Amino acid sequence: MKDFKAFLLRGNLVDMAVGVVIGVALAAVITALVTDLITPLIAAIGGKPDFSSLSFTVNRSHFLYGAFVNALLAFVVIAAVVFFLVIKPVNALMARRRTDPPLDETTQKCPECLSEIPIGAHRCAFCTATLG
Repeated sequence: MKDFKAFLLRGNLVDMAVGVVIGVALAAVITALVTDLITPLIAAIGGKPDFSSLSFTVNRSHFLYGAFVNALLAFVVIAAVVFFLVIKPVNALMARRRTDPPLDETTQKCPECLSEIPIGAHRCAFCTATLG
């Protein structure tokens, strides 16, 4: 039981659970946005108020492609919201916080042949020039 409790209380498992819950809530909001605002806006231009009723029949088989159009619109809007409101700002924030560590220089260029030699060397191993 102790191992199970340690597994449940690990930070990354809790973070993932919070992310899933927030993702589900965001998906519900975006789905409502698509079905209540964007679909009627597109329908106002095209003349059909709800895409879910669009269908066609082939040999007595009924194909409901309107529901697919609604789901496709919801997916595109969710992807756009996640990209523009989550990914782009987080990347910009991480780029702003990122600092390049100072380089630990262990080599220098030989003034004669421009080959890489250790900082402490007194003579170039390639051209045997004496370093000052």
